[in-house]
Amino acid sequence: MEGDRRAERERAIEAAAYEVLAERGYGGTSMLLVARRAKASNETMYRWYGDKNGLFAAMVRRNAQAAGERLEAALSGDQGAGAILREVAPILLQLVLGERAVALNRAAAADPTGDLGRIIAEGGRRRIVPLIATLLRRERPDIDGDDLAELFIALVIGDQQVRRIVGDLSPPDEAAIARRVAWALEAFGRLSGIGEDRP
Repeated sequence: MEGDRRAERERAIEAAAYEVLAERGYGGTSMLLVARRAKASNETMYRWYGDKNGLFAAMVRRNAQAAGERLEAALSGDQGAGAILREVAPILLQLVLGERAVALNRAAAADPTGDLGRIIAEGGRRRIVPLIATLLRRERPDIDGDDLAELFIALVIGDQQVRRIVGDLSPPDEAAIARRVAWALEAFGRLSGIGEDRP
């Protein structure tokens, strides 16, 4: 029960942090402002997160959690890479094009210190892409797994993330995500030889 209460409070704190971030940017967001918005104590904030960077690192990790957990589970199984990618691709696309990721990336672009960008890269791309590379290396050891992972990301995401950040693309609905994933996986299969029909 205690764990459930903490998880609920963490979600409330992170929701408050997204609100403050949208209003004030990364530089103007402080632990005190987030604590006030979330009706949490400063002591709790610092005990749970350490500092502002720790808070945002937790937010990035939670945002990337579903894709990371699915890939980690897949690496311990024997399901073919094509089937796993078909499952993970829409999760990734929803992740990077979702409102929370867009808010974080907009704030990172405006952060002259580069701190938030490093936090996002560490908790997102630097966690997810190596897992994809490992999965692909298992399926095609004859091709560089890192190159294959970069190709997969380029086909699935392309410039859509940047277009969302700058306001040139509306949030895609499920049908749009399904179309993009189908196209990307077909192209990836032709280029890499990795598909659901492979063992």
